[in-house]
Amino acid sequence: MDDLQTFLSICLGIGLSAACGFRIFVPLLCLSIASLTGYVQLDSSFAWIGTTPALIAFAVATVVEIGAYYIPLVDNFLDAIAVPVAGAAGICVAALVMTNVDPFWRWTLAIIAGGGMATSTQLATTKLRMLSTTTTAGLGNPVLATIEAIVAAILSGVAVLWPVAALILALVLFVACWLIIYAIGKRLLRLFRRNTPATAAPSSR
Repeated sequence: MDDLQTFLSICLGIGLSAACGFRIFVPLLCLSIASLTGYVQLDSSFAWIGTTPALIAFAVATVVEIGAYYIPLVDNFLDAIAVPVAGAAGICVAALVMTNVDPFWRWTLAIIAGGGMATSTQLATTKLRMLSTTTTAGLGNPVLATIEAIVAAILSGVAVLWPVAALILALVLFVACWLIIYAIGKRLLRLFRRNTPATAAPSSR
């Protein structure tokens, strides 16, 4: 039974970490609700996450974060700082829900799996927003922001309710994100080369 709980907590941590790459505070809000209702048991040192003040703080932060991505230029600024922040959030979220795990392995898994998942998803959304800004002059960014918020909410909910399904979904997203990063990177490079005037070759005499 303990091994099963440990495995489920690892699945939960990885699923929530992947959600951090889409919106940092959505998984924290979901975790706060789950902890407050007794659905998820956290380590005693993180029990404050399951309190009403923490729930209110995460709810306000979630609304502000989601709303900020609908403001032109602000969304691009957030992307510029979101990759390291999302990575750190993914590590912390994974570590605090991985109960009954040796501290060494807890932080090892949190850094590699949690941080890796969060960073990958955030990099993919950043690349997508760059492509949207370049090709639609930013008009497509609100649509992308809405999709990101929805995916973050769904992935967070699945992680809490069905941790194993969240792990599978997170792995699929991990692969998809790197395929997106590769494809969009090539697309952006092609656009950059197309818009860069060719240097005239020197004439021979």
